[in-house]
Amino acid sequence: MDDLPADDDTTELEPVVNNLPLRAVTHGGLTVEGYSRAAVQTYWRIPELKIGFDLGGSPWSFMGTPTYFLSHAHLDHMAALPAFVARRRMMKMSPPTIYLPEPVKADTERLLRAWQRLDRGRMVCDLVGVNPGDEFELSREHVVTVVETKHTVPSVGYIIWDRRRKLKPEFQGLPGDQIRDLRLGGEEVTHEVRIPLIAYLGDTAPPGLDSCDDIYRAKILITEMTFFRPEHRKAKIHKFGHTHLDDILERADRFQNERIILAHFSTRYHTSHLKRAVLKKLPESLKERVILWS
Repeated sequence: MDDLPADDDTTELEPVVNNLPLRAVTHGGLTVEGYSRAAVQTYWRIPELKIGFDLGGSPWSFMGTPTYFLSHAHLDHMAALPAFVARRRMMKMSPPTIYLPEPVKADTERLLRAWQRLDRGRMVCDLVGVNPGDEFELSREHVVTVVETKHTVPSVGYIIWDRRRKLKPEFQGLPGDQIRDLRLGGEEVTHEVRIPLIAYLGDTAPPGLDSCDDIYRAKILITEMTFFRPEHRKAKIHKFGHTHLDDILERADRFQNERIILAHFSTRYHTSHLKRAVLKKLPESLKERVILWS
């Protein structure tokens, strides 16, 4: 992948550089940016946390995001990985860290080596294989845990947590000098408190939603709802690792999330029809929190 000539007028590239669909919403100090359509492309990022989810496409504005969490290896969720890695090197950015299901790590390494031979440029990144139950530290304030999802290929979801040290209840109300003396004496006066900020599931049948109660507690939940029409058989939808509107409705009382982003709609649906039909069926308790992402 060649660098642009030094005298290139990059302003002429703007329509091309910004050629991928992109939507954004902000809630609780966090911005969710991205796009998702089944069999087309899925890509998300949370700029405040410097992380992204899936790389079915790679908007130029996402290039500065150094850490990505991939849910599975279907092309509409991962096809842009080689371009993303190569572009960061071209822009003289540090190699990105890519988390992905452990069963696909070796094949992904081979894929990048093949592209390196084709592109004649190094494909440098830190690939980290993950399994459900794993935990990784992102920063002093944030950690990520891996959850199980159910799809037709190896797949996982992710929960991003905010973590803080807080004074233990039994020491609250004590004068500062007493707390200091306890600490100097070797007493552990604080404990870790975690709040689930974002849950991301990628593609999954309903068991993925139910795999971890914290998914329903995250401030922002990003999950799929590929199908919504009553005539689409749920048994077949679940077999192919996807979720139907009815699955969401059946769990309406479980969602404690402040925002629920439903995405990855089938291309057989017209967006305006989908929104009218889904909003008509959603209970009021969900309607005010759900965002139909298209």
